Amino acid sequence: MCLWFVAPNAAMLPRQSVGTAAPAFRIARDGARVRIGGELRMQDAGGVWRELRAATKDATGDVVLDLSEATVVDGSVMALLVEHRAELAQRGVRAELTGASDRVEPLVDLYAGHDGVTVRKRRRAESAIAQVGRVTHDLIDEGKSVLDFLGSLVLALFAIVRRPRSAHWKEVPPLVEKAGADAVPIVLLINFLVGFVMAYQSARQLKMFGANIYVADLVGISSTRELAPLMTAIIICGRSGAGFAAEIGSMKVNEELDALRTLGLGPFGWLVVPRTLALIFIAPLLTLLADFIAILGGLTVAVTSLDLTPRGYITETLKAVHGWDVWTGLIKSLVFAVTIALIACQQGFAASGGAESVGKRTTGTVVSCLFALVILDAIFTVFFRAFDI
Repeated sequence: MCLWFVAPNAAMLPRQSVGTAAPAFRIARDGARVRIGGELRMQDAGGVWRELRAATKDATGDVVLDLSEATVVDGSVMALLVEHRAELAQRGVRAELTGASDRVEPLVDLYAGHDGVTVRKRRRAESAIAQVGRVTHDLIDEGKSVLDFLGSLVLALFAIVRRPRSAHWKEVPPLVEKAGADAVPIVLLINFLVGFVMAYQSARQLKMFGANIYVADLVGISSTRELAPLMTAIIICGRSGAGFAAEIGSMKVNEELDALRTLGLGPFGWLVVPRTLALIFIAPLLTLLADFIAILGGLTVAVTSLDLTPRGYITETLKAVHGWDVWTGLIKSLVFAVTIALIACQQGFAASGGAESVGKRTTGTVVSCLFALVILDAIFTVFFRAFDI
């Protein structure tokens, strides 16, 4: 059943301009649909409000406020419609303004008439071919970005050689302190535990064969050649690499890099070179500390679990560990440091858009650095083994 509410006629409630009577507005309820038609003028706002509330007095569930028959709507009446929709929402009734003509729709948008109305879109699954194509396209773009970064870096290095003052050398000491001195506690703790766990895990097997003394060889060689430089590089990657990427990425999205170029300061000489030099300085020093503390962790287990004396453990370590063992670790640490610095800076320069991109690039820095560290470590191992170094 369709009930129509007709506004009072012109004699009861004048709604006319000079000599011309405006057409009456119409409000009708047809089930869950309320049809609103005619001209909704400001002078009729009171009548519209009363009849609209009467039409939806007992409404439940979802209600559609249909404006397809409305020819003219004033802003005041539209505000009442939006307010009535909010009133229905408080009663648990979901109302939606629909059917507005091209003339009325801009006013609905202006008064946020569609806010809170969720339009469900069916999500289409991406095909396997499309996924492969998208990933390939992203890899190609990333490769171009890396090559562009390396080319710009080479040009910047030539410019710095010609004009050394173009680099921000004063930034190196603070970066050394932040990336090196501040990292000492965690480097010492991690590598002490690595040496401790390695010796503790091998204690039972060594006792079975009466080879307790060789725990010094095991810990000393594995720490100096492999574990100390690798664990130190991982710590630098997580602390400094991610920090460098976040800093440069934030500068990129905030257009601070463009400001540096405007001032005649090269971003590579101002940002990349100091950070790379800082990691080159601190990585070997942290690796040496890691070597010492890892051996100390093995000494702790040797004294407490393997009945060795500190002097015997140290003497065996000096016999087993040669200078080249330490140097191989230092060489690895230098290569790891340069790799971490370049990857972090490249990811920072590749950031775009906003905070989400900076977060993605920071995460990408850690993942890429860890992957590169493992690959480089494997290459070093095969190379040293091939030449019996």
